[in-house]
Amino acid sequence: MNKIESLTPRQIVVELDKYIIGQGDAKRNVAIALRNRIRRMMVKSDIQRDIVPNNILMIGSTGVGKTEIARRLAKIAQAPFTKVEASKFTEVGYVGRDVESMVRDLVEQSVHLVREVKNEAVKARAAEAVEEQILDILIPPVKGAGFRTTPVTANVDDEPSDDSELNERTRERFREKLRNGELDDRKVEVNVKSAPPVGVGMIGNGMMDDASMQGLQDMISGMMPKRTKKRKVSIAEARKILLEEEVAKLVDFDEVKEEAIKLAENNGIIFIDEIDKVASKSGKNGGGPDVSREGVQRDLLPIVEGSAVNTKYGVINTDHVLFIAAGAFHVSKPSDLIPELQGRFPIRVELQSLTQEDFSRILREPKNALTKQYQALFDAEQVSLEFNDEAIEEIARIAFLINQEVENIGARRLHTVMSHLLNDFLFDVPDTIEPNSKIMVTKEMVQERLSTLVKNRDLSQYIL
Repeated sequence: MNKIESLTPRQIVVELDKYIIGQGDAKRNVAIALRNRIRRMMVKSDIQRDIVPNNILMIGSTGVGKTEIARRLAKIAQAPFTKVEASKFTEVGYVGRDVESMVRDLVEQSVHLVREVKNEAVKARAAEAVEEQILDILIPPVKGAGFRTTPVTANVDDEPSDDSELNERTRERFREKLRNGELDDRKVEVNVKSAPPVGVGMIGNGMMDDASMQGLQDMISGMMPKRTKKRKVSIAEARKILLEEEVAKLVDFDEVKEEAIKLAENNGIIFIDEIDKVASKSGKNGGGPDVSREGVQRDLLPIVEGSAVNTKYGVINTDHVLFIAAGAFHVSKPSDLIPELQGRFPIRVELQSLTQEDFSRILREPKNALTKQYQALFDAEQVSLEFNDEAIEEIARIAFLINQEVENIGARRLHTVMSHLLNDFLFDVPDTIEPNSKIMVTKEMVQERLSTLVKNRDLSQYIL
């Protein structure tokens, strides 16, 4: 957490620049929003509770980086993050998901994050306990005499004075072998918990919400007797199985739940995509689907504004959860959202469509650039893949051209183009193209392999 607190808005933008090209305005706004959360936690007076986050509405066509900005922001903040599509929700009474489910998903993510941190903290202690359990299976301790966990200092050549000392020396020899991995393939019998029976469910009467239903199912599962069964596994696998059980014993789950709720309340980020799909077109309020659209917006209002939501881990207050909404708004406009919901997203950011130069930079600069991903795939087969500068420029030009002529799907078009360009090579490795080979992608090769994508309009129906 100290590392996060030291991040300034400029540093946050630098971190985002490692993965996302362009969209400087959007990056600045999300960086300020993240820094404001850190600032709020530093406020000592009572006004801290009244400082609410400025939710952000991102406007831009598909594939320009809206989701990626939000996801990377959550990773930088080490915050629980959940992404939902507004079109999945429907007004109460229609078939669809309940809007409160996105808050429950956020809490699940938060529990997962906190549990990972707690597990890591106790893993060393758990590993020691597991080592003793495996030694007990291999060399059971002598009855009536305990065993020491510290190594025996006596000379190995000395005769042991009794069975207890002999047992301890043998255990120490095996302990060394265990730590060196010499016994990993040896089979042992361990007691493991049986998986809970699948299908413990019930039919609700429509009066019970998701959280209550989940809680009831968990309670019924908890009431069922815990069964164990013996499994014969290798020591390496036994170590993993027993380690999970030991870690679970050492971690206080009530403490995990409390910390997770607090983390979700103060640091949680919910990304609501496709918000434009629930906007009434041109503000017309008539019958049909528009009724449901407006109903979804009204259901979203209390969650975004701040309300208490019941989850199976406890009640979470959404007052300080950061909401980032996004939509293309091709058909509808942000002003078609109901005024109350517009007011809950005071910061509006318009993301720019990607240019040919942006495509070229996307192929070169990000840490997870597509060119680097394909190079890693070929490296796994000991084949070297290289792109010259002219080839990258040509790939960018063709992707940009197809976006203009067929459908503008932003940076996702690069996946189509790169796949079409390299699929033949991927098929031939390692049968025809043997290990230690080298593939150089040139401008001529790109033009030859991708010319059909540009010339043949009939293929447009097959292009994503």
